[in-house]
Amino acid sequence: MVGLACQQTREKWAHDIKAARLAGIDGFALNVGPSDHWTGVQLHHAYKEAEGVHGFSVFISFDMAAGCWEVSQVVELINRYKESASQTRVDGKPLVSTFEGPGWANNWPAVRQQTGDICVIPDWSSLGPHGVGHRLDLIDGAFSWDAWPKAGQSKVTAVEDLLYKDNLGGKKYMMGVSPWFYTNLPQWNKNWYSSSEGLWHDRWQQILEIMPDFVQIITWNDFGESSYICDASPPQVVSGAEQYVAGHCHAAFRAVLPYLIAAYKAAPVKVEHWFGQDTAIAWYRTAPVRAQRHDGTVWGQGGTVSAALGARDVISVMAVTRSLVRITIAIGTSRRMTFETDSRNPVSYFELPFDGLTTGTVTLTLNGTSAVGPEIKRTCEDGKTSLNAVSIHVTM
Repeated sequence: MVGLACQQTREKWAHDIKAARLAGIDGFALNVGPSDHWTGVQLHHAYKEAEGVHGFSVFISFDMAAGCWEVSQVVELINRYKESASQTRVDGKPLVSTFEGPGWANNWPAVRQQTGDICVIPDWSSLGPHGVGHRLDLIDGAFSWDAWPKAGQSKVTAVEDLLYKDNLGGKKYMMGVSPWFYTNLPQWNKNWYSSSEGLWHDRWQQILEIMPDFVQIITWNDFGESSYICDASPPQVVSGAEQYVAGHCHAAFRAVLPYLIAAYKAAPVKVEHWFGQDTAIAWYRTAPVRAQRHDGTVWGQGGTVSAALGARDVISVMAVTRSLVRITIAIGTSRRMTFETDSRNPVSYFELPFDGLTTGTVTLTLNGTSAVGPEIKRTCEDGKTSLNAVSIHVTM
């Protein structure tokens, strides 16, 4: 989200790119708006720093929901960076994407004429799979933003993804995956929670079943929607989100990515060929849902019932292991669960429920090596609402 990176230095870009690459990520989709004066500077930093990292590339995703784009603006940005060594290419063509913009669709022929042979894979999720299928003459594929459970649903499904593949007629499909979603930003009329307790595990399993052409992680740094997997970056936290972002680290979600990405690329990688480290991650809220006031937060985008009816009080644990191991998750001294992984399946998932009487620091142990996470309390500090999660990981 380049719009949040207005103060980002080249050193910070280098840090982010290195962290992403270490997790197995191949590049960044650079979401930009039409009127941010810092866009040129930040795109320059991103492209330049990516040039120095082997196997890492970047591409522009035009945010069509952030304002009105002129054709000349889009053409100028594409032409400025399309020859860069760090430009992402698909079948030799510079990749270009969007966030929404189906109403802008008829401008793409003019953009192609003025930029040469480009690969356009937009997100037109508001049209849905069938709507996108009627515009195939304008695009080379589609990206779906549909990476979270719908309103009132506890689990994400792959129904939309399969419909996209059917309606794209063999054109490229980019599938989204996300670790979490919670936002409470009244200035943008946004206040909902999407069920995320098992989301990181469930969505990756769907990816490994569907095997789309591309996978995009949503997001690296959208703190306001709690979908970030980057390291903490307070200057990028929008006003109002501080209360549910501060102290809520999501970096541990990256710890299992090296295996998941390798499995996706190898289709699938066999456990005996996986030489990475055994890793376990845990994510959870630090207070029971019903102990919080929810400021009108609804269950899912467009939902009509309280998020308290959909959010579950559990610690979620996901592990990648090469053989049978024991994993323990504990809340203080009052609650503990030990799980034994399946040696035939490198990815394991389980949950430890808690309630208003279960409090204490959280300890995740993998074969004797432990990580300690923030304390689960009976109520939120200062009466604040936080349906965001914290995450921890242990690697051995």
